[in-house]
Amino acid sequence: MTESVTDPPHGTDQRLAKGARSRASIARRAADVASVEGLTGLSIGRLAGDLGVSKSGIATLFGSKESLQLAAVACARQVFIDEVITPSMSEPGGLPRLRALVERWFGQVADPAFPGGCFRVATLAEFDSRPGPVRDAIAEDRRDWLALLVKEIRRAQDQGHLGERAADAIAFELDAVIAAAHTARQMGDERGVATARAVVEDLLG
Repeated sequence: MTESVTDPPHGTDQRLAKGARSRASIARRAADVASVEGLTGLSIGRLAGDLGVSKSGIATLFGSKESLQLAAVACARQVFIDEVITPSMSEPGGLPRLRALVERWFGQVADPAFPGGCFRVATLAEFDSRPGPVRDAIAEDRRDWLALLVKEIRRAQDQGHLGERAADAIAFELDAVIAAAHTARQMGDERGVATARAVVEDLLG
């Protein structure tokens, strides 16, 4: 078939695809590093050395350290969606789905997606008092997660589960307790992880 004048050249398609793959690879490495050393610890030079690419190449793709930080946040968000949220959506709405979400997030305690454990737990503390786009992105991700928990808690309550306590309060407690479990695991406090599980079972019981 003859290529029309409006079709992009194949070379352009390939360059765009290569650029997208490079961005994804760098963003993932940035998220890995940030989970251990914090988003403020990211540097173009460090990532270039880790990945065996040029600093100028990373700078061309991201432009600034802040853009790199935002890419790391977006990458970590997508990993959480892929590993915790999306698989849980196959469960019926309400208590079964809520339990699936909680159990898969606990699964990230034992087998974290990032070397430093839960990305959200690590970066929330780092940026809670640092205004700007990175903090905004982290805060939006947390709001979305809590909103999903609230939605499923309310469904569960409509089905006769979890009593009549405010759904916002239950969601906040679940988030706080499982976040504490992630911290306990990173500190080698297995008793703390077990305690967190017991508290969550009480909340869902």
